[in-house]
Amino acid sequence: MMLGVSCTSIGLALVLLLVIICTLNEGFRYRAKFLIFGLECLVYTLIYLPFMFFNIRSWKNALVPAWLLSKSSYKVLGIDYEVRGKENIVRDSGCIVLINHQSMLDLGVLAELWLVMDRCTVISKKEILYFGPFGLAAWLWGTIFIDRNNSNKSRDAINSTCQYIQDSKMKVLFFPEGKRHSNNTLIPFKKGPFHLAITSQVPILPVVVSKYYFLHSKSKKFNSGTSYITILPPISTKNMTKDNIQELMDKSYEAMNTAFVQSSQEALTKHMECLQND
Repeated sequence: MMLGVSCTSIGLALVLLLVIICTLNEGFRYRAKFLIFGLECLVYTLIYLPFMFFNIRSWKNALVPAWLLSKSSYKVLGIDYEVRGKENIVRDSGCIVLINHQSMLDLGVLAELWLVMDRCTVISKKEILYFGPFGLAAWLWGTIFIDRNNSNKSRDAINSTCQYIQDSKMKVLFFPEGKRHSNNTLIPFKKGPFHLAITSQVPILPVVVSKYYFLHSKSKKFNSGTSYITILPPISTKNMTKDNIQELMDKSYEAMNTAFVQSSQEALTKHMECLQND
């Protein structure tokens, strides 16, 4: 009995110590929140992993982990995602969904989009397959893997993806910037998703996530806050050829960058007003 009380007391003391450290040390809180977020993604995937074998390679296998992550993000990390522009979601065909890339937290954005868009998938490097249970789950929910070190295999995978998009009306989610950043404007896009959109003759669906003003990697700050996810009107690729790739890239970038600047300012203004009212 005394041992049980002692263990409980030690556990409570450790929790209290962790809270104190997080309160006093910005850097520790920053790393702890990212660790918690990563563990959430892993745990929610593991919880539903056995059930994925009943529907192998289906996008629906990611719905439960996505729902769990969506519901816990605000309660645990203090991040509130607000999705806008749902009326712009492409329903009658497949499409290429472009999303700006800021942080590991973008996994939360993918979760939100998975819940509001039917038939989602992503293209990923094959190395993700070796990430233990998460790699297995990614395969089970239909991730398209490519071998970046083998151009022939990559080309074959992309060609089969074009047919897959057309036949199954899939939405393929891309981060066109190619890397994460915290700039005040978007960085130039890569050509890959635009090649795929034109080859498949499906529209581009731009999605803009406002800047994570509550996150600062250099000063190691990770506070609570709201992020707007804005789904913009689709951009048609009908009758376009590879000669139109730059035109399509410029049009997509301009629309997304304008929305990024505007929604980021809106999110920051709302945050400052909330601070003043508290």
